[in-house]
Amino acid sequence: MNTSERFSDADLGAYVDGELDADTRSRLDALLANQPEDAARLEAYRRQNKELQNLFDPVLEEPIPTAMLDLVMKPAARSNRPIWMQIAAAVVLLISGAVGGWGLHGLQRVPPISSLPSYVERAVGAHLVYAAEVLHPVEVAAKQEAHLVKWLSKRLGNPIRAPHLNSIGYQLVGGRLLEDQGSPAAQFMYEDAAGRRVTVYARSNDGKDTAFKFFENAEVSAFYWIDAPFAFALSGDLPRPELLTIAHVVYEGLAK
Repeated sequence: MNTSERFSDADLGAYVDGELDADTRSRLDALLANQPEDAARLEAYRRQNKELQNLFDPVLEEPIPTAMLDLVMKPAARSNRPIWMQIAAAVVLLISGAVGGWGLHGLQRVPPISSLPSYVERAVGAHLVYAAEVLHPVEVAAKQEAHLVKWLSKRLGNPIRAPHLNSIGYQLVGGRLLEDQGSPAAQFMYEDAAGRRVTVYARSNDGKDTAFKFFENAEVSAFYWIDAPFAFALSGDLPRPELLTIAHVVYEGLAK
């Protein structure tokens, strides 16, 4: 450590950041008692650290933007982008992490799927499994829609419809019966001209009706709500505004 008449900025910075061992800190305390100018510099460093914490600590509570996570972490997204773009995205994420620890903390703050209602967990899980299926994405195809709806209505114990999404470019692929904690659940799958798929999940629920709620992570987004006698979840790998538009059409289609 510098023990000359004036201390270096590095010495005082290490003191403020708690990087000095106990003996060195005690020696510096003794020397600063007789050097008011350096003591004033030390206090200024303390104030600066406090101001920086007040400015950047709130960022620790913010999740990393989904678009940024997708650039770095999503295999399909990485493989379709030039290598320079992948490197740039990684650098941005690394720099972000250096500011207040945003990177790693943001990853931890992404709402865990386990915090969702159980039926939403199962809806999202079923979407990820079946929306990626090429040969057998559904159990009953759209050409048997009448049979599908009648069968699922009987199993769920209440009449249910397969909402028509043709007006927004999505065609019914078909549907299937699923299990949800020992009870039956239904899944309807839709696909647009670009091959993007969304699924509507329904299970019996006599709870109080709720407005749309939203969930997203790097793989899937979902709007979910209760409209007794069913709980519903609409899942898809789509931007929130687009998925919300579909959710409104689904809601209206189910209410007819």
